[in-house]
Amino acid sequence: MLLMGDKQRRNMTASSVQGSQPELTQVPFFSVELSDAEMHAVEQVLRSGWLTTGQQTALFEREFADFIGGGVQAAAVNSNTAGMHLALEALGVKKGDEVILPTLTFTATAEVVRYLNADPVFVDVDPNTKCMDSEVVARKVTSRTRAIMPVHFGGLACDMTALGDLARDAGLAIVEDAAHAFPTEHAGILVGSHGSDAAVFSFYANKTITTGEGGMIVSRNEELMRRVRVMRLHGIDRDVFGRHTDAPSQWRYDVVAPGFKYNLTDIGAAIGRGQLARAYALKASRKRIAGLYDKAFAGLPVKRPPRSAEEDGHSHHLYVLEVPDNAPITRDQLMTFLDSRGIGYSVHYIPLHQLSYWRDRYSLRDEDFPVATTYARQCISLPLFPSMKDRDIDSVIAAVIDAFS
Repeated sequence: MLLMGDKQRRNMTASSVQGSQPELTQVPFFSVELSDAEMHAVEQVLRSGWLTTGQQTALFEREFADFIGGGVQAAAVNSNTAGMHLALEALGVKKGDEVILPTLTFTATAEVVRYLNADPVFVDVDPNTKCMDSEVVARKVTSRTRAIMPVHFGGLACDMTALGDLARDAGLAIVEDAAHAFPTEHAGILVGSHGSDAAVFSFYANKTITTGEGGMIVSRNEELMRRVRVMRLHGIDRDVFGRHTDAPSQWRYDVVAPGFKYNLTDIGAAIGRGQLARAYALKASRKRIAGLYDKAFAGLPVKRPPRSAEEDGHSHHLYVLEVPDNAPITRDQLMTFLDSRGIGYSVHYIPLHQLSYWRDRYSLRDEDFPVATTYARQCISLPLFPSMKDRDIDSVIAAVIDAFS
């Protein structure tokens, strides 16, 4: 199953490049892996007659909270974007507030700040980790700053120890964009259990586990989680499943706030429960592929992805090569060569300061973000998904090596 859309570049076979002929083998950038058990679980939901948020979602939330540990609660939503919006809203972020976040992220991280009429404040990233640097963040804190939004880029955790210290000293909230970070560790502790105000995970189709579309908010803040649960479904004080299963007065409910429509369906939750049970096995497959790439590309004039200090701390969501400006070919020439071999790829990401809405609204300039600006013209994400066959891995490796030959 190929993902098609703005988050994935089309896998295409182009005409010959530099005299080489396209191979028959084609490797997509990503392919979803669903087990027979997950498909059966969906069938059971369909046969149950209850398709929206219900028992499967409640079980998924409980199992996910137990997986993360640290006494967190979990609330399932229909996307990571929805989860970040709900978390910031529950923290009271409002017009006039500022939220600090990296320029190297998907636009959702910043757009949820604008949903609340607050302003994102963009910072450059660390040249090695591509994550937020607490010292850079500290220089951007003002009297208007309300929160920090770290992005655990590619599956590598930000330094949550340093960011946590900064937030406590400055009286700021932390909402982690953990879309890439399941299961990822910092200092031996899973992302989501470090004590931030909230961490929000993504279960989009190409993430480390999937529900098709979906996300999960985790937090130890009971007040925040109560607000999230109410606001994810129209501001109604009782969820639909509860109104149909509790007695008496099943039909009664109250609207306590103008909420949103952000709930996850039981169909998605059923898939998610199966994926959650296989999370470490899926991670092991990605780790193996990343290790083969690391070994194969060690002698090439490229920069390979950073690794976690912990042996198993990285989720290996993305495998991003950086092609330096002094390499014998450019990043774009590598893309063209991969096209000729039928190898899919993507770019994570065009930094926000180069996208017209953010650039123009906040007068952002490339020179203010030298690390992300350089990275943007040099980066390419290679195929990395658990169901890759050895021949697929070999095809990717051969194509990249041949491109530099």
